[in-house]
Amino acid sequence: MDEQRDIAKHDLGLNRIHSKADGERYRREEWWRDVTHLDDFLEQVERVPDKTAIVSWCKDGDTQIISYSELGAKVEAMASALLALGVARGDIVSMQLPNGWQFPVLAFAVMRVGAIPNPIPPIYRAHEVEFMLRHAGSSVFAVPEEFRGFSHLGLAKDMLDKIDGLEHIIVIGGQSDDGRIHDFDRMIDSALAPDPDELESRRPGADDPAVLLFTSGTTGTPKAAIHTHNTIWSAGRPIPDALALTDSDVAFMASTIGHLTGFYWGTVLPLSMGQKLVYQDVWDPFAMLELIESEGISWTLSATPFAMDLVEAVRRRPSSLGSFRAFVCGGATIPPKVALEVQSELGVGLISLWGCTEMGICTIHRVGAPIEILADSDGFEVDRMELRVVDEDGTPVDDQDEGRLQVRGPSIFAGYFRQPELTEELRTPDGWFDTGDLGRRSKTGGIRISGRSKDIIIRGGQNIPVVEIENELARIPAVRDVAVVAVPDARMGEKGCAVLVTDGADITLEAVREHLAESGMAKQFWPEFVHVINEMPRTPAGKIKKYALREQLAHLGARKDS
Repeated sequence: MDEQRDIAKHDLGLNRIHSKADGERYRREEWWRDVTHLDDFLEQVERVPDKTAIVSWCKDGDTQIISYSELGAKVEAMASALLALGVARGDIVSMQLPNGWQFPVLAFAVMRVGAIPNPIPPIYRAHEVEFMLRHAGSSVFAVPEEFRGFSHLGLAKDMLDKIDGLEHIIVIGGQSDDGRIHDFDRMIDSALAPDPDELESRRPGADDPAVLLFTSGTTGTPKAAIHTHNTIWSAGRPIPDALALTDSDVAFMASTIGHLTGFYWGTVLPLSMGQKLVYQDVWDPFAMLELIESEGISWTLSATPFAMDLVEAVRRRPSSLGSFRAFVCGGATIPPKVALEVQSELGVGLISLWGCTEMGICTIHRVGAPIEILADSDGFEVDRMELRVVDEDGTPVDDQDEGRLQVRGPSIFAGYFRQPELTEELRTPDGWFDTGDLGRRSKTGGIRISGRSKDIIIRGGQNIPVVEIENELARIPAVRDVAVVAVPDARMGEKGCAVLVTDGADITLEAVREHLAESGMAKQFWPEFVHVINEMPRTPAGKIKKYALREQLAHLGARKDS
């Protein structure tokens, strides 16, 4: 392996998970490679230049179709433009973009110049974005001028004024107004031909960073996970293996490309395989039905609510879905009722899985799995990953007993960026990675997720940063104590309830939401319920017993939101 391409050469503040010996073994077992996703993509540009690469559907605009040769040319032009901006090898380029063809152009161009893409979901606002840009040390930030009624350009300008080291804004749909703000289309159209020797010298190796992804944690601040090209390739392989995907398949992605699902399985994987990729910038199940018919969509990966919405849409507008064969669901356990409805109404296989940003997919079902198997577990562990269920002392528990889920193998990320102490917190003394999830091995041998030791609510596949919300609500003068807990919801899986102890004030849901709006917190993180109590249930050590609160509040999921 070229030493200049070794991840160790990047000053990322990593406490790396994998040793040199691990890497050698993973290569022998063909769980790691000596090529990257960028190499794969560039090969597809040469192999199928005239094939449609992207169908980019926009709710408020025209559908755009781009071939592999056109996509490749745009990537090269954007790479040249990034070089002109002074983007250096190892720089972080943050991208808060909606689903559309511009994202893969920028993501692959960033890789092309040896920099590291950092996708950020469009739902985030100033509170979250400022932390992420500061922590990443981003040199460039790409945004749409406006998306869903919010001025992302306005937010980006504020960040440009506040954050040292953030030097340039790339904007889609807006005009440049100074030397630091650049129009996306104009950058491509006016780019000079890139120096091939310069690009080749920057070309990343398989053990170089492929992406920086923020994931909500329990510490009150997001964690910044770095995947290399090898770890994310290994983490992503279970889906093409389980679905037997080929370059003839057509992928669909409506989940945000700002997190692992959309970035990898909705962008990098299909384009590195030579598939046609269909984007939706705003989820519309009726439009998806039309796209299945017109584009021959065969598979997608998303959260359970998307599957339920599609079932309801096809009931209201019967459609021919002959090409559509697999709907992969992650982020929450799939109720058996949903699996039955997807199979009966859509005529496709519903595949459940379990994983996380740090390790990708660890358990998954196969196409055609019987309903009783789907109902019994969240999938069977993939062959390249080891998994164990242990008690608090690290001793393996009996089958069907609940314990902590720990894993090790080639799919685990490289470490947390500039947060080595957080990496160490999740690494056990004997070399396993503690996922923070609780589960058990089912009677059929699969893994059933039963809860989380880490304090996160998963709402429709989106992780909600509980501690961050609690810290903000504690700023309300009348609040004496606060806990945010999950309540079950038939559609979203979970919703959030803010449990408050006050000075006697009866704080309403409206007041809570007004406070969070003023703080700049993303609306999708706001609790759906508020419950005021006299005293928090606590352990002898003084910790709030959230399991007791969840039991008390489980009935809220059946109520209509206030």
